[in-house]
Amino acid sequence: MKIAVGCDHGGLHLKQEIKELLSTLGHEVEDFGTHSTESCDYPDIAEPVAHAVVDGTADRGILICGTGIGIGIAANKIAGARAALCHDTFSAHASREHNNANILTMGERVIGPGLAKDIVTIWLNTEFEGGRHARRIEKISALEK
Repeated sequence: MKIAVGCDHGGLHLKQEIKELLSTLGHEVEDFGTHSTESCDYPDIAEPVAHAVVDGTADRGILICGTGIGIGIAANKIAGARAALCHDTFSAHASREHNNANILTMGERVIGPGLAKDIVTIWLNTEFEGGRHARRIEKISALEK
């Protein structure tokens, strides 16, 4: 699977941990930045990651900032992006199974690397259930028009 990753300065260290995990799991990683702790604006990172996922350049995306909130809000402005903020494994599973989330967001200042790796692993390995959930995703997509 090809995974687009990105972070602002508040998520740099966790992004590095997640990139190592993704490589270990055999995934291809495209890193959209940032690459330093110098202050930057999360919408500038969220936008290209979300576009890569929506246009199919990447299969899924992972975005990290201090809380995971702002970068997720920015990503969800791109039509077709379904970014889900997950700081626990249950939410990670449900975001894929029920919501078909295509972008995972997390906050480096909220969770540690061990839990983040568990969340990523579950999120990547959970398939969309479809069925009644597909109807709801279609309604979300209709709102974007």
